[in-house]
Amino acid sequence: MMELILFATIGLCFGSFLNVVIVRLPKGQSVSLPASHCPTCKESLKWYHNIPLFSWLFLRGKCAFCKEPISSMYPLVEVATCSVFVLSYLKSDSIFQGAVLSLLFALLFALSMIDFKYKAVPDALSFPALGLSILTGDIILSVQNALIFAGGFALLRMIVSSITKKEAMGEADIIIAGVIGAVCGIKLGLFAIYLGALITIPAFLIVRKKGFELPFIPFLSLGLFLTWAYETEILKWVENIYG
Repeated sequence: MMELILFATIGLCFGSFLNVVIVRLPKGQSVSLPASHCPTCKESLKWYHNIPLFSWLFLRGKCAFCKEPISSMYPLVEVATCSVFVLSYLKSDSIFQGAVLSLLFALLFALSMIDFKYKAVPDALSFPALGLSILTGDIILSVQNALIFAGGFALLRMIVSSITKKEAMGEADIIIAGVIGAVCGIKLGLFAIYLGALITIPAFLIVRKKGFELPFIPFLSLGLFLTWAYETEILKWVENIYG
C-alpha cells in the first residue's frame, strides 16, 4: 500500500511538472526558469500555491493574487498522470518496470497534449520515450521490434509521400511506432496501431469540416496505452477469432 501511495504522489508531482513542460517546451522556453507564476498578473507563486491538485482546489481554480481563473487543464493533467502512475504500478511485475512504464506513458501523454495544441512533437520528449520503451521488457527483443516498426513506418511514409506527392506523416510518428513495437511486440503492436487508427476515424469526421488538422500521435499513444492495459483480454479475443 505504501508503494502505491508513493507512486500516486509521484504521479501528481510529475503531472505538475508536465504542465510546465506542455506550456513552455513548444515555445522554446526553459522549464525551470522563471519560477512558476500566474500567466495573467505574472506574480510568482508561493510554494503552497504549487501543491499538485490541492492548491487548485483550495484556491477554487483562481489565482491567489489577481483572482483570474486558472485553466482546469492543470489539475486534469495532474490527475491523469497520477492515474497512469497508479495503473502502471498495479500492472507491473516489479517497481522498476512500473517506474519505467509510468514515465513512458506520462511522456506520451505530454507529447499528445503538445501535438494537439501546437502541432509539434519535441525531440526532447520523443527520444526519451523511445529509450524508456526499450527498458520495458527484454532489451534485445525490444530493440529489434522497435527497429521493425520504425522501419515499417518509414517505408510507409516514403511510399505514401511518393504517391500523394506531399509529405505524409512526420518523423515523430516513426519514433512512436518504434515505441509501440518495443512495448507491445509484433502482434499486439500491430493491434495497437490498428486501434489508434480506428479511434482516429470518428475524430476526423468531427473536425474535418472545421478545417482542423488532426494529429496522429495522440491516437497512436492512446492505442498503445489501451492495448497495454487490456493486453490479456485482447490476446484472448484474438485467439478466439483465429483459433
